[in-house]
Amino acid sequence: MLGDVGAHVGALYLLVPDEHSLGITVMVGLPTEFAHPWLRIGLDVPLPLADVVRRRSPVWVSGAQEMVRRYPRAAIALPYDFPLAALPIIADGTVHGAVFVLWPGGRAEAPPDETVWERMRAGVADIAGLLDEAERAGAPIRPTSDTLEFLPHDQGTSTPDVLASMADRLPEGMCSLDLRGRLTAVTPTAARLLGEPAERLVGVRLWGGLSWLRDPVYEDRYRAALITQRSTSFVAVRPPDRWLSFELYPDRSGVTARVRPVNADGRAEPPSPSASPPGPATPTRVGAFYHLLELASALTEARGVRDVVDTVADQIMPAFGGQALALLTVEAGRLRVIGYRGYEPSTAELFDHTPITSFTPGAHALVTGAPTFFETREDLERVYPARSGTQQGMGAWAFLPLIASGRPIGTCVLAFTRSHQFSVEERAVLNSLGGLIAQALERARLYDVEHELARGLQSGLLPHELPALPGLESAARYLPGTEGMDIGGDFYDLIRLGEDEIAAVVGDVQGHNVTAAALMGQVRTAVRAYAATSNGDPERVLARTNRLLTDLDPGLFVSCVYLHLNLRRNEACLARAGHPQPLLRHPSGRTEVVDVPGGLLLGIDPTAEYPEVRLPMPPGAILALYTDGLVEEPGVDLDDAVSDLADRLGREGDRPLGHLANRLTSHAHLAEHRTDDVVLLLLRTVGEG
Repeated sequence: MLGDVGAHVGALYLLVPDEHSLGITVMVGLPTEFAHPWLRIGLDVPLPLADVVRRRSPVWVSGAQEMVRRYPRAAIALPYDFPLAALPIIADGTVHGAVFVLWPGGRAEAPPDETVWERMRAGVADIAGLLDEAERAGAPIRPTSDTLEFLPHDQGTSTPDVLASMADRLPEGMCSLDLRGRLTAVTPTAARLLGEPAERLVGVRLWGGLSWLRDPVYEDRYRAALITQRSTSFVAVRPPDRWLSFELYPDRSGVTARVRPVNADGRAEPPSPSASPPGPATPTRVGAFYHLLELASALTEARGVRDVVDTVADQIMPAFGGQALALLTVEAGRLRVIGYRGYEPSTAELFDHTPITSFTPGAHALVTGAPTFFETREDLERVYPARSGTQQGMGAWAFLPLIASGRPIGTCVLAFTRSHQFSVEERAVLNSLGGLIAQALERARLYDVEHELARGLQSGLLPHELPALPGLESAARYLPGTEGMDIGGDFYDLIRLGEDEIAAVVGDVQGHNVTAAALMGQVRTAVRAYAATSNGDPERVLARTNRLLTDLDPGLFVSCVYLHLNLRRNEACLARAGHPQPLLRHPSGRTEVVDVPGGLLLGIDPTAEYPEVRLPMPPGAILALYTDGLVEEPGVDLDDAVSDLADRLGREGDRPLGHLANRLTSHAHLAEHRTDDVVLLLLRTVGEG
């Protein structure tokens, strides 16, 4: 399929049974280690493969810019310019997994033409057929730890003498590297420049055999060349002071590297990563950095503790092949489980309320601040014999201390169903991830506390229930904004004035903070007081409330609509202060926007006037009062949004009022990034008063 469509890299991922994830099964054109951060991909993670499985439709990404826009986490981990197509594998209506293919960088941004898509669909259909056939034969194909890997010309070769002599006449060195980064041929000039015999270099990785090339930046340039199929270059210093330029020219079978000295006049400025020769210790590999970058990017989006738990489980478990995870925090001298994934509830309970003084691996990691790794069950039981049998089904563990601002706050437990060998690199990365998790948890716990306090204040300022009045049905809905923890100033109230009279108010205080909420409480109290002493007259109630606000001078303004309803006369009287126009649905189903002239926002001009409008409210009529959060959407004309709300009120107004309120606010419920609060108050007359 890759040959048919002109792509150079492809991979097959299959759904992992009993897990909400995809596992890599086949890799073509690149070493599997390039995909190490994505050996397992959670289906909820924003990546192209997860998208095609969830949506059951192909994805096309034209290059680096579109990758940044649509999949920023992937762009951080793979900062290279390459086009990508991903397709779901579907057989008999069942999704088995997904395939992705990469083309060399520089391809036109337009999607492949229909012929290329058809060839890809045909190839995926063949794969689906094979998977389905294996399933029927009782030998289903599943992701395993042994990924099938296909690399062109994946073997070492010797350079004929004549080619070596020809290349040696050049003033620069030439090297050939296979897709794994191993040197397969080195000219004598290149060997002299690199400072090592050619026979020692052949068969080793360029950045593994030479200590001064162990900076991750150099391996990153090699990866960039292979993935994008574009030439690239870098400059490095060979100790003590010999600067060399490396130019990499890739194709589908490997890379040719040209090595030459930097010009003596200093025009080739060395990049900052090579300003000082790296020490003898091997640094963390590029793939390890990708884990850190991807998780750090994801954790910046997490708000509450639940978000942190889900993000860590979605990122850490698939990346390291773990099957279970638990996050523990310290409370009153004990470890408390704040979230887990993959463990049975009974097993998770064993972690809960463990004293930090107990002889357990979780407590030890917390108290000492040192991570602990157990590669087999025997290793764990040798150190902690009392833990024998407490974690059935698991065969290896990593206990990571969570330390924020130098203070231990908990432990992260990553478990594997089978024995697992933790490499030096993996241990270092997991330890670093513990710090990221700890910082995110600290922010999330603070957010949750503040959010709960804010929501409690907001709830206390709104009515707990609406008063009942014969001849009138009422329903109200309040939806807080979904972004941030700020509390809003939207409010509503229903005030009983007599046996057959009632007042209703809906308002919106400028701002989303404690000051706005406090002012909202003052306005609601003032409206209640003035309604009782002004015979419910809308014009007088708003005028007196306006004068009070201008005297208080809070620096915030308030929009408001006030209604006085006489059920005996089936008549309503309204006044408005810079607020959205109410909607009236007649008993016939006809709906209109009520034209209330209105006045200035409350709190601006103490002499402002608020003209009244009277309208009939026969039995079956519905009046809708709301705040602008219900109708304002980015990119949508406000008049169109109000008209759409009126249409829905007209179509669905025969429903029970509570159901109608839910229907009219359903789109706001589904909005992922609603920045404003929403209030809706519905009043329906049901008798003759």
